[in-house]
Amino acid sequence: MRTPIALAAAGLALATLSACSDEPQSGSASYSPAQDGKITVAATDTECKVAAGEVSAGTSTFTITNAGSKVTEFYIYAPGDRVMGEVENIVPGLTREVIVELPAGTYEAACKPGMVGNGIRTPLRVSGDHKPLADDAKLSEAVAGYKRYITSQGATLLVKTQEFVDAVKAGDIDRAKALYPVARTYWERIEPVAEIFGDLDPAIDAREADLEDGQEWTGYHRIEKDLWIKKDVSKDGPIADRLMTDVTTIVEKANAAQLSPVQLANGAKALLDEVATGKITGEEEIWSHTDLWDFDANLDGAKAAVQALRPVLEERSPDLVRALDGKFAAAEAALQAHRKGDGWKLHNELSKSELRGLSDAINALAEPISKIAAVIAT
Repeated sequence: MRTPIALAAAGLALATLSACSDEPQSGSASYSPAQDGKITVAATDTECKVAAGEVSAGTSTFTITNAGSKVTEFYIYAPGDRVMGEVENIVPGLTREVIVELPAGTYEAACKPGMVGNGIRTPLRVSGDHKPLADDAKLSEAVAGYKRYITSQGATLLVKTQEFVDAVKAGDIDRAKALYPVARTYWERIEPVAEIFGDLDPAIDAREADLEDGQEWTGYHRIEKDLWIKKDVSKDGPIADRLMTDVTTIVEKANAAQLSPVQLANGAKALLDEVATGKITGEEEIWSHTDLWDFDANLDGAKAAVQALRPVLEERSPDLVRALDGKFAAAEAALQAHRKGDGWKLHNELSKSELRGLSDAINALAEPISKIAAVIAT
């Protein structure tokens, strides 16, 4: 969950992203019934009007328009606040979509104006029977392949986070600084799955700008500030231990998670959205400026999800596969221009034109990626 520090910059990035996508846009959130099977959601700063309180089991498309003055998010929660689908960073005046696969049961739809708190929630009932997308053998193998990727990345995340935690607890600031972006690389790659599990994601990854009044601040970014700004981690032992505990829990939950094929597609899109609204603007790693490590990890995580789905996409939409291959290659080439030794240039070492070049490459890739969920849900 993200609260933009540079709201104007984030809004510009998202507006550019939207212009390159097939998602509809609108300047008003009139409350109208669903069209073409899509369920409209009218979001304001005080309301979250969902056009249907009950939907049939299977895949549903929610079309969310933000007519408020604050950036908002939209979630579908299963019991226990397990995230079944989400869209973040919906700037005022923008309309965005998410496709979600829901078995029969009770859920909640939620809008989060300002992208904080529990959100404005509306009950949602799902009824009837449906054949899960993963009953398709190729989609089942796609999920299994992606889960293997998540498991391998999670295993290395545990190792690298433990090394980072040990350096923090030893007071070795230089080593902790060097390990910080490495550990976060593996975190960013699995974040689409990690975000499913309620409060654990913000406990690990919340930035100072994300905090509500009175909220305890823990996780990577709390230590980041102490390393680069305070230059003192002598009191961070308990925070480091909590980070290791939370990361261990997330990895265990991610390994056990049951995923829908559309979650792979949505996760790939979400990783690119994070680049467009956080990494490009420099607000993700505001003190360390190691945003390009995250950028690379997000690209890698998105590509892993798309590659897992590739056999199905090649069968159903070969033109889309060719577009994805070309745009991934272009985005990776744009990033590779900023290699520095074994890592990357710092965000504050890049010029505005260099950042715009990276942004353009991500926006171009986002357009074909935004089409994957609909192909998979067909």
